[in-house]
Amino acid sequence: MIKMILFRKFRVFILMVFLVACTMHIMIDLLPKLEKRAVGAGSADGGCQCPHSGNPSEDTQNWAKQRARSMAEAGWPNKHTLRILQDFSSEPNSNLSSRSLEKATAAAERAEHALQRKKPLNIRGDTAGDHKSLIGSGSRTMVPVTVVSSRLLALFEHPLYRIDLPPLTEDDTLFNVNKDIRFYPRAAGNQGWHHDGNEEGVAEEDEYRPTGEGAAESYPNWLRFHIGINRYQLFPRHSLALDALLRDLASLKITSVAMKSGGTQLKLIMTFQNYGQALFKPMKQTREQETPPDFFYFSDFERHNAEIAAFHLDRILDFRRVPPVAGRLVNMTREIRDVTRDKKLWRTFFISPANNICFYGECSYYCSTEHALCGKPDQIEGSLAAFLPDLALAKRKTWRNPWRRSYHKRKKAEWEVDPDYCDVVKQTPPYDRGTRLLDVMDMTVFDFLMGNMDRHHYETFEKFGNDTFIIHLDNGRGFGKHSHDEVSILVPLSQCCRLRKSTYLRLQLLAKEEYKLSSLMEESLLHDRLVPVLIRPHLRAMDRRLRLVLQVLASCMEKEGYGNVVEDDLTGDTTTLRSPGHR
Repeated sequence: MIKMILFRKFRVFILMVFLVACTMHIMIDLLPKLEKRAVGAGSADGGCQCPHSGNPSEDTQNWAKQRARSMAEAGWPNKHTLRILQDFSSEPNSNLSSRSLEKATAAAERAEHALQRKKPLNIRGDTAGDHKSLIGSGSRTMVPVTVVSSRLLALFEHPLYRIDLPPLTEDDTLFNVNKDIRFYPRAAGNQGWHHDGNEEGVAEEDEYRPTGEGAAESYPNWLRFHIGINRYQLFPRHSLALDALLRDLASLKITSVAMKSGGTQLKLIMTFQNYGQALFKPMKQTREQETPPDFFYFSDFERHNAEIAAFHLDRILDFRRVPPVAGRLVNMTREIRDVTRDKKLWRTFFISPANNICFYGECSYYCSTEHALCGKPDQIEGSLAAFLPDLALAKRKTWRNPWRRSYHKRKKAEWEVDPDYCDVVKQTPPYDRGTRLLDVMDMTVFDFLMGNMDRHHYETFEKFGNDTFIIHLDNGRGFGKHSHDEVSILVPLSQCCRLRKSTYLRLQLLAKEEYKLSSLMEESLLHDRLVPVLIRPHLRAMDRRLRLVLQVLASCMEKEGYGNVVEDDLTGDTTTLRSPGHR
């Protein structure tokens, strides 16, 4: 009897377990539909709870897809965003932690936004890779990605940016590839290359002489940049070597570091593993900081992001007179302190109370413990400007800028008190003939758009005499104030009332909405590793200053006539643009 009672209780227990299991199975099957109804209640279909498909597996797939969408809407980062977050979290200045979901979500949103801004850019015009399908669970629908057109690409396709240079002779190139250059891969002196006749003491097996274009292309990118310099430009408009050189500046291994002598602020000479060299200017101010109003122009900080932005602005203006510059995040311990042989520099390294690595070097201004450059904890931003050829190989001549400021707290320069000062300059060599005065006007426009008041001298390549361009070096004091336009920078233009036609037409083009200067600069600067290089107020300031330049030119034309202001340097009808005052 007892056995029968126990057996019955056991059967009841087994039956209850079976019923519970069946109930759970039914609930699991119903869960996708319940989820779908809950989502549908707030959707545009009026809360329809009828099934849209008779296929249970499809319902399950749609439910999974909807859960993924709801997670994304709740702020959870997707797979691509998580990869970006991992990259960001490895940065020394990152505040991300596994215990801070809010911060991770905010960083994910910023990273996703940056990715969306960068992805459409394709300067080469190759958009095939941008049309990718979105792969959804259980869905084979191809959803095309909208490709944003590149203003920069459109600009460089404009006729004003496709004007050919005059045919080049040997006298028009800085070096002759087949005759002048030998590259020594194991040599460190003179950046590893020499003119003919300077190869004493170098073993013959270390020598490589180019025999044609194919051989020159095998040279390191910094040397390809050097041998591409000519009478009219530092580099061509479309250059694969230039793009490769910018990547080198941002990524190549740094093998040695030394302080640059002279100058008011600290600069470092960095040498790379391929013997190329660059001038490093470290970060001294944040993007948002403006020059204090009580600072004189000659005591202002030199900004690393100004050097980067100046290079991009120079290209957009089609001058091509600024040596290539790229931003880089440098490890102060591994890439400066551990590789320098400069004892004076090495001795200035210390650890701050916040446990950051700092150094200050030696210079005239801002080289002290109080103005030390500190990393986070040992990483610091900076600009790297590619070196021009060694002076022993390509001599440069230094010229005093006729509109140089007094660099004095109380005194004024002559041009500041004499409105007819340009008449004197026009009668003084080399401004009395050739294109030098027009080059100074180009430089004036360039400096005004940046807000750069520190242009006391300029340089040219000696080989080309007076018939060549001005090299736009040392632009670190630009982009200091976005809230103020220093109109005194435009005095050379307002006094002389002269400008190249090509420059004038390009300025008009950049004032149009479809070629807006600020938008072009923003797009171009996205290619640098230190994005954002400039904050939006600086970008908007360039548009405002461009309008001021055109106003000055309009005033000049009203007084002197279009033909006496605009110097025609174009051959033939290269564009359909016409000036309002042109007859």
